[in-house]
Amino acid sequence: MGDSAADVVEVGGSGTERVALTPAAAELLVKLTDVHGPLMFHQSGGCCDGSAPMCYPDGDFKIGGQDVHLGDLRVEGLEKPVGFYMSASQYEYWKHTHLTVDVVKGRGSGFSVEAPEGVRFLIRSRLFTDEEYEKLESEL
Repeated sequence: MGDSAADVVEVGGSGTERVALTPAAAELLVKLTDVHGPLMFHQSGGCCDGSAPMCYPDGDFKIGGQDVHLGDLRVEGLEKPVGFYMSASQYEYWKHTHLTVDVVKGRGSGFSVEAPEGVRFLIRSRLFTDEEYEKLESEL
């Protein structure tokens, strides 16, 4: 499990993406998929869980017109990619930010599927470089 932003190593992807995974998060997603079936993330916008990536069985969290699909996380060993979403209002604050899903020891939300495992997902972030952001904007 990553201990700091300096320890973040991403898996998957071949270009500029908005969201990625650490190896520890990818490994946990494989384990959780074996238990719960295909999964998805929705980035919580605050309140009780702060700003945590919430992991649900795919389709258990209803995505609406005000949610933004940031990308699909492809994990070796999983047949279906793990979709990652956040609200449009939160996206406005984070659109210049690359997100990396990591996992750390500790108790997360009771609503996220990793809670019984004694770990929680969290987001590590960095600003996009000007070049990365221009590339992402040109792909819209």
